[in-house]
Amino acid sequence: MSGNVIYDKSYSFAIRIVKLYKYLAGEHEEYILSKQLLRSGTAIGALVREAKFAQSRADFINKMSIALKEANETSYWLDLLYDTNYKMKKCIKTLTVK
Repeated sequence: MSGNVIYDKSYSFAIRIVKLYKYLAGEHEEYILSKQLLRSGTAIGALVREAKFAQSRADFINKMSIALKEANETSYWLDLLYDTNYKMKKCIKTLTVK
């Protein structure tokens, strides 16, 4: 743990997204939505990590703003998976914030 809450939580979230992706692709053979979820869900932490070494305040704000957009996109994919009656509703619900 780094001591930075956003850094730590975005990394933990990415781990959970990777595990969900493996489950969706392996158990349910769902490749399209799960790949989108994997891409956007792991991008959040990558952008937060990039922001940690931003070259300026403006660069930091830009990277964190893009991370926020990726979080919003991830929420969309989770909602779509949840609302299309995939069998892992309980798992998806733990990843969303409403």
